[in-house]
Amino acid sequence: MDRSTGSARRQIGRLGRLEGVSASRTGPGNHLISKCAEPSDNGDVAGRRTNLALLGLLAVALATGTLAFSLGNGWTRWAVVAHGAAAFGILVLIPWKSVIARRGLRRRRSGSWASMAFALLVAVTLAAGIGHASGLLRSMGGGITAMQVHVGAALASLPFGFWHVAARRVRPHRTDFSRRALLRAALLLGGSLAAYGGVASVVRLAELPGRARRLTGSYAVGSYRPDEMPVTQWLFDRVPELDGATWRLSLRSADGRAEARSLKDLSALSERVWATIDCTGGWYANQEWEGVRLDHLFHGPADGTSILARSATGYSRRFPSRDASRLWVVVGAGGRPLSAGHGHPARIVAPGRRGFWWVKWLVSLEVSDTPWWWQPPFPVG
Repeated sequence: MDRSTGSARRQIGRLGRLEGVSASRTGPGNHLISKCAEPSDNGDVAGRRTNLALLGLLAVALATGTLAFSLGNGWTRWAVVAHGAAAFGILVLIPWKSVIARRGLRRRRSGSWASMAFALLVAVTLAAGIGHASGLLRSMGGGITAMQVHVGAALASLPFGFWHVAARRVRPHRTDFSRRALLRAALLLGGSLAAYGGVASVVRLAELPGRARRLTGSYAVGSYRPDEMPVTQWLFDRVPELDGATWRLSLRSADGRAEARSLKDLSALSERVWATIDCTGGWYANQEWEGVRLDHLFHGPADGTSILARSATGYSRRFPSRDASRLWVVVGAGGRPLSAGHGHPARIVAPGRRGFWWVKWLVSLEVSDTPWWWQPPFPVG
C-alpha cells in the first residue's frame, strides 16, 4: 500500500467516526469501499424505555390501589399518595406513548383493538380517579360513584393489559438499568410526586371538595345521621327484610357449643361505641353505634383461630379470633334500631377496617381453627 492510499484510508476512517462511514477492503486490488453504517434507532430505544416505565407505573398503581382499597389505618395515606403519584407519572408519559401508539397503528397489526380498549379503560380510570380526588366528579348518576367507575374500569382493563403486554413484549436490556437510566427513573418519580403535591395544593387553595377527604380518599356522608348514609350491599345482593321478633343470631364456640341470641338479648347487653365506617365506594361516616363486643358473646373465642361472620345473603368474612375484643355486633345507630338498609336486625362493626368487613344482616358467628386469611383478600361472592 502506497502512502497516498494509506492517507486516503485514514481520511475515510475519520469520516466514519464523524458521519457513520466505515472503510473496508474487499477483493483483489484492495479497492476501498465506503459503507454507510446504520444509525442507532434512538426512537426504538426511547420507545422501549417509555413502555418499561409505563409498565412499572401501572404495576405500582395497581399494587397501591389494592392497598388503599383494603387498608383502613394510617398506612392507607402512604398508599394513596403513592397511588396518586403513579397516576401522574402515567400522565407525564402520555406524550411519548402517543408517538409509539401512532407508529404502532400505522403497522396495522392484529389485535390492535384490544390495545385500544386497554388504553381507553386506563383513560377512564385516570379521569374517574382525578374527578373523585378533586371532588369535581363524585357521582356519575344512577347511584354510581366516580370511585366505583375508577375501580371498575381498572379491573376491566386487567385482561386487556395482560394481553397487550404479552403481545407487545418489551425485553429489558442491560442499558435500561444503567446509571443514566436510573437517574431518569428517579427524575420521573420525583416529578410525579411533585405533580401530585402540586395538584393537592391547588385543591386545598381553591377550596375544592377534595380538600376534605379522609386519609383513605373517602368523603364524609351522613356522619351522626344514620338515615343519610348510603345503602350499599355486595354486587347483586338485595336488601333482605328480616323480622326482628323471630330473628336469632346463631353462635358456635371453639368447643362446639351452640346457642342463639335474640334481638332482645343483644339489646339488653348493648353499650355505645363510636366508630367510623369507611366504604370502598368512596364515602365514610362517623357514627355512634349500640352493640355487644364479640368476646362478651362467646365462651373463650380466643381458643379458636378465626371467627366467621355470615350474612342472611350468604356473604361472609372471617376475622382473627384475637380481634374479638375489637369487634362488635351492633343493633342500633344514632339512638335508634338499625334500618333494613343498614343491616337490621344486627351487623358487624369492625373499627379500623374498610366497609366490606362490616357484615350486615348478620345471622351467625362461628369460631373455628381455619386461619382468618384463608379467604380472598376481597369478597368474590
